[in-house]
Amino acid sequence: MSDVRVSIQRDSEREERVVTTGTTAADLFDGDRSIVAARIAGQLKDLAYELAEGDEVEPVEITSQDGLDILRHSTAHVMAQAVQELFPEAKLGIGPPIKDGFYYDFDVETPFHPDDLKRIEKKMQEIIKRGQRFSRRPVTDEAAREELAAEPYKLELIGLKGSAADAAEGASAEVGAGELTIYDNLDAKSGELCWKDLCRGPHLPTTRNIPAFKLMRSAAAYWRGSEKNPQLQRIYGTAWPTKDELKAHLDFLVEAEKRDHRKLGSELDLFSFPDELGSGLAVFHPKGGIIRREMEAYSRKRHEESGYEFVNTPHITKAKLFETSGHLPHYMEGMFPPMEFEGQDYYLKAMNCPMHNLIFRARGRSYRELPLRLFEFGTVYRYEKSGVVHGLTRARGFTQDDSHIYCTREQAPDELDSLLTFVLDLLRDYGLNDFYLELSTRDDSDKFIGSDEQWAEATDLLRQAAEKQGLELVMDPGGAAYYGPKISVQAKDAIGRTWQMSTIQVDFNQPARFELEYTAADGSRQQPIMLHRALFGSIERFFAVLLEHYAGAFPAWLAPVQAVGIPIGDSHVPYLEEFAAEAKAKGLRVEVDSSSDRMQKKIRNAQKAKVPFMIIAGDDDMAAGAISFRYRDGSQKNGVPRDEAIAEILDAVQRRIQV
Repeated sequence: MSDVRVSIQRDSEREERVVTTGTTAADLFDGDRSIVAARIAGQLKDLAYELAEGDEVEPVEITSQDGLDILRHSTAHVMAQAVQELFPEAKLGIGPPIKDGFYYDFDVETPFHPDDLKRIEKKMQEIIKRGQRFSRRPVTDEAAREELAAEPYKLELIGLKGSAADAAEGASAEVGAGELTIYDNLDAKSGELCWKDLCRGPHLPTTRNIPAFKLMRSAAAYWRGSEKNPQLQRIYGTAWPTKDELKAHLDFLVEAEKRDHRKLGSELDLFSFPDELGSGLAVFHPKGGIIRREMEAYSRKRHEESGYEFVNTPHITKAKLFETSGHLPHYMEGMFPPMEFEGQDYYLKAMNCPMHNLIFRARGRSYRELPLRLFEFGTVYRYEKSGVVHGLTRARGFTQDDSHIYCTREQAPDELDSLLTFVLDLLRDYGLNDFYLELSTRDDSDKFIGSDEQWAEATDLLRQAAEKQGLELVMDPGGAAYYGPKISVQAKDAIGRTWQMSTIQVDFNQPARFELEYTAADGSRQQPIMLHRALFGSIERFFAVLLEHYAGAFPAWLAPVQAVGIPIGDSHVPYLEEFAAEAKAKGLRVEVDSSSDRMQKKIRNAQKAKVPFMIIAGDDDMAAGAISFRYRDGSQKNGVPRDEAIAEILDAVQRRIQV
């Protein structure tokens, strides 16, 4: 047997090794169960891969993102095998790894029941204990079609090979532009075939390498995400490197469920989604309206202080506007169908920027006016597929706090620097403090417009602005808008979830398409640079993020009811009503609970409503001209003079602190 020279790369350490022909990647890391795959020449490989001369081998640990994806995709295969053992008629769709878990789609006659998921879990445990080997096998297209003749959805994917990544979410886990492969699940002792699936891999060495998993739920899902296609049944699951990590994740999900903005919105009477309006269209109730008004009012105040000018634009427009902007050819699937009247097509507004361009172009502009900062609370409408509509965070109608800044090339660096600082400071005022930045750039796709030079300049401008903030900067290749790169502010909430907040984009293309010009100091006509910026993303989505961040217990400045008076007896109601009137005169939102409920029930009601301050009054308080505070944490402060009590509430509101 001949020798093979390879190198092992671990972080910054490099180890040269000579092995015999036929040595596998697994042999290099024999006994280390934390390593589940290897990266060789940039490509992920199974540990069964036989090493070749000159290979540089990087171990992939199960705790890395690649390792987690491999674990979860392997668990999805085990789940699909279990489903077909229990439901032989089930046809296979797609089963990719996703954030924190995996799913697999099945075509079955009857939707899965929670009891079915328990049976599938039990069958999966049996398969895992058998220690079946995942074995990769290259096949030709013709052989794959023959082997998978009974799987119509797999046959469709084979036909889409090369464009699978665009064919359906998760399809690239099964087929790519190269050769097709099938993964066989083989009996650990006999080597007999137990199950197989079309898949690119890689996978864990055996099913015994799956330490901890749980099936979460089932739901309907259209094949390849299109409502024109058959509706399949999707089973979601999660898998983790240890049982402790699985438990921690499940505990996290319990807490996240308590904070679900849809649940809290109903419990706190903030908003609803009437069926009569349609999916993804919310109405805000009076209490939700107060929170939204306060959010918008503070944002408006800060924008005015920073030199923004407010504008308003209509909700519909002729098709020509979106043809000029490039949205119709590049974004049509995300827009509602046109309305035809007076011989022309009109579209619901899906974005505000084209209309702001018309405002800039309405008259001649001088360099002295720049930077021109236009701002609008502009309501837009986007045709989100029914499967992705999710409360306020993914809606079909929403209001963007949208600004577009027109500036010279020379002004752009400073403008981007101050703009990003303004965005981060304002988000901190709403109680978010943990950020990182994501820079989305173009790739080789034909969806992007504009010259390479413009993209390079725009990307460099954003990178420089991001680096000045001293925050972690994560690259997102290919994630840019079709007209320019963008920075996204990613914020972590109270339980560690990451939300995309503000986006900032540099755009050379819209000004060119709309022929925007200004007169420079030398009298020449120049094209401005356009900066797009949505600070909240949308009012609705930001509302949902804050609602979940605070678990409904908003700080006093945002709370719809800032204090509620709770009388010990009926005779104390007039006294508390006087206090409430004094507080209202100072601009506070104070109510008195004069219902027939007992005092303890009134306290529980205020706690459920998550009111920041409870104002309790009895005979002693009345005699002393005072009140007693009861706080959210159950603590109490007695005998507080009325004027001091109002001052304490006012202070919490003005400083925007949590109580």
